[in-house]
Amino acid sequence: MKLIAAPARLSCVDSTFDAQFKARLHWSAATDAAIEQRVADILTDVQQRGDAAVLEYTARFDGLSVASMSELELTQAELKAAFEAIPAAQRDALQAAARRVRTYHEAQKKANGESWSYRDEDGTLLGQKVTPLDRVGIYVPGGKAAYPSSVLMNAIPAHVAGVAEIIMVVPTPKGEKNALVLAAAYVAGVTRAFTVGGAQAVAALAYGTATIPAVDKITGPGNAYVAAAKRRVFGTVGIDMIAGPSEILVLADGSTPADWVAMDLFSQAEHDELAQSILLCPDAAYIDAVLAAMNRLLPQMPRADIIAKSLNGRGALILTRSMEEACEISNRIAPEHLEVSSRDPHRWEPLLRHAGAIFLGAYTSESLGDYCAGPNHVLPTSGTARFSSPLGVYDFQKRSSLIEVSEAGAQVLGKIAAELAYGEGLQAHARAAEMRLQDVPAMRVNK
Repeated sequence: MKLIAAPARLSCVDSTFDAQFKARLHWSAATDAAIEQRVADILTDVQQRGDAAVLEYTARFDGLSVASMSELELTQAELKAAFEAIPAAQRDALQAAARRVRTYHEAQKKANGESWSYRDEDGTLLGQKVTPLDRVGIYVPGGKAAYPSSVLMNAIPAHVAGVAEIIMVVPTPKGEKNALVLAAAYVAGVTRAFTVGGAQAVAALAYGTATIPAVDKITGPGNAYVAAAKRRVFGTVGIDMIAGPSEILVLADGSTPADWVAMDLFSQAEHDELAQSILLCPDAAYIDAVLAAMNRLLPQMPRADIIAKSLNGRGALILTRSMEEACEISNRIAPEHLEVSSRDPHRWEPLLRHAGAIFLGAYTSESLGDYCAGPNHVLPTSGTARFSSPLGVYDFQKRSSLIEVSEAGAQVLGKIAAELAYGEGLQAHARAAEMRLQDVPAMRVNK
């Protein structure tokens, strides 16, 4: 049976556009109740039984039966050996990508990741102390595909931030280890790595076991079980985000070769059947050309079946009245990846308010950002770019306020604080402030 790419064809001039548009965008982030319950059971079991539970679930879900947790830990020697064993071209690509990712995140840290303070007129010091997290866990997906790029994107900003220990977990179904993932862990400076995945890996990172140390924050994408586990352990540890299916939105003025745009739409559709690829364009003939390119190129794709299911189930080719309207619709979607495939992308960029990453110009394919441009590829999905940001150095730092009140400052601040504290009925707060006053007033009693 011939596979056909048949994404929905929508037009902004159609009276039913809004309803069709909302229906195409809809994706429920709610996890199946059975998954939620199963994850809850796994988390509780790992919290109570530690390594024994991790070993049991790894054997059950990954088909990897070992006698002890030491067999699931990847040594630094093994990571280095994997790096040295992969082809030279892959080594060079990994190191080049890592350099670019590190350079970008070092610039990010210098821009807004430093401590600061000032003194006011009475000598009081006020400021903020920025410190790295002590230990973080990064989850790297495994199984259907291997993602060495995810190792770089999660570990390098943590390293730049100054995190002392980076613990990596990655499932290796039936014990099959991906050399490129291990090599990426070596290049990125991962401290310890374990061949454990799923909800049990999240639980081990959150609660700690005899072998896997508890972390302060967990980052990195995973399947529905991983997402549900991260949601449940939040509060015990920090998390980066709950990631939904991957998304790409292309704003095109018709100037980019149709084959390029078709392949860019494929680049997200090939992730999984729930991924979403959308084209917004004011040129109907160009949309026809992109659709024709899709169907000409689809048979050449090794993951053609997944691409077709994604495009036909969630993809859309939308005819807009103008590029301005395309920008407006893009802001409603708030996509993970946003390509501005235009002769003059900087004309439209100021109109774009919500996106995880914005790729400007015909030569800036989304895939370059995924692997080696430098900015992080861990991005907000499912419209959360309205209020969320890409993973960065700031996700691996915390801020502590600095306050040093001078004797002169205490005379001013003490009176203000005491007045407000008495108003709230908190006498001890008020008295603590008043005791620093040179002329200490009598204790006030609220009736």
